[in-house]
Parts: sequence; C-alpha cells; structure tokens
Amino acid sequence: MLKRLWTYFSIVFGGIIIAGGFNLFLIPHHLLSGGVSGVALIIGYFTPLNISVMYFVLNIPILITGWFKLGKRFVGLSVLSVIVTTLFLELIPVTPVATDMLLSSVFGGVLVGFGTGLSFRVGGSTGGFDIIGSLVTKYRDFPVGSVLVTLNAIVIMAVAYLENDWNLALASMASIYIAGKMVDMLHVSHIKVTVFIVTNQTEALLQKLLKRPRGITKIKTEGAFSHKEKDMLMTVTTRYELAELKQIITETDPLAFVNIVETTAVMGQFRKN
Repeated sequence: MLKRLWTYFSIVFGGIIIAGGFNLFLIPHHLLSGGVSGVALIIGYFTPLNISVMYFVLNIPILITGWFKLGKRFVGLSVLSVIVTTLFLELIPVTPVATDMLLSSVFGGVLVGFGTGLSFRVGGSTGGFDIIGSLVTKYRDFPVGSVLVTLNAIVIMAVAYLENDWNLALASMASIYIAGKMVDMLHVSHIKVTVFIVTNQTEALLQKLLKRPRGITKIKTEGAFSHKEKDMLMTVTTRYELAELKQIITETDPLAFVNIVETTAVMGQFRKN
C-alpha cells in the first residue's frame, strides 16, 4: 500500500516539477524541451493554440499505442503524469525566474529531466517521446535518456529553421541534453552489474531467482581452505533491479558470499525468454 502511494506521489510530484520547468524557465524565453512537449511548445509559440491543451492532445495517440505495446500499468501511470503536467501548466503562471536565456535552459533542463527520471524510476513515464524511447529500449538495449536526446534533436532543428535563431536552438539543445542526463542519473535500469553468489542454499535461491526475467548460471566451486564443494550462481542484472535481488539473497541465505561488479557490456541474450 505504501509503495503504491509512493508511486502515485512520485508521478504527481514529477508532473508538477516538469510543469514548473516549462512555465518558469523554458516558455518565458521561447526555449524547447524536445519531443511531444517541444512540438506543443512550437505550436503554442507560432499559433494562438494553448500549449497545455496541445501537450495533452498530442500525447493521446502515443499513449494509446503504448497501452498495447508496453503494458497497462506503465501507460496508466504515464496518463496520470500527462494529466498532472497539463493541469499544472495551466495553474503555474508563466513567469521568468531568470532573465538569462542560458541559465534558464540549464535549470529548465534539470527540472524537466528530474521530473521525467522520477516518473521512470517508479515505473511510469511522462508520455510523448518517453513512450517512444521506452518502446525502443524494450527491443534494443540503449539508455533511455540517450534515446530521448536523439529523438528530440529533430524538434530542435525545426525551431532553428522556423525562428532562424541558432542561439535559441543551441540553448534548447543544451536544455534537452541536461534533461537527458538527469533521466539517466535517476533511471539507472540500463546500467548492468554481474552478481556472483556463493551459497549453500542453491535450490531455495534458484526457486526465487528463476522467477525473475534474468538468466542464471550455476557453477561448481571448491573452497581453497576448506576444500568443500559449493555452488556459485552468476547472473547479470540492472542496478534498478539490484535492491530486489539483494533482498531475495538476504532472506534466503544470509550467510551467502556475494560479489557485485559493474558490467561494461553484455553480448548475447540478456533478457530471459
């Protein structure tokens, strides 16, 4: 129950932070955030249409696609994020906190990236290109933030062409880059670690670990001092899933020897079929 409440709180708080980044830093200077929100901002800058309404409308077809491809829980939380962001785009006044465009792009990117990463961390997203980024990373093992930066570059080129102002475009690009880095700092699921577990409770551990989406290799070992045979389980997982894995090991075999090392790259089948 508490975990569910924390999830909803994080989504709502993330949406408020994103709306604040837009209305207090980006919109006053006609900067972009990229993705669907960037498209909504471009439409709002060059037409009388409302930015918050366009943000909501443009997200609808992407959310519907994600509903069928990414799962109902993920998209349900994304819908909540889009609704909260849309609402607070209306409630928070468009007021520049900083007069300098570069400072606004930096802090706007930090806020938007923090809100987005927070939503990803609890299992949701902020809609738009976040959904598209998740679709890409579902089938290809890329960092989400890096995927979003690539997709958002298209929007940046559009504003550079329409405004004929490369200072504005470059400041927007800096904002999007910072937002992407913030997402990757908070949403660490693409960072891999290899876990070696030396245990006397092999079958009990395997019974729990095999329910997870990662493969496990069992290796026969022998203690150099005791000459006793033991089993060592090796698995590659993500930092985001590491806390759950540690909990399983501690509950099943508190005496297990565990070595955790960061993995540079993974070749072959990372996800268990």
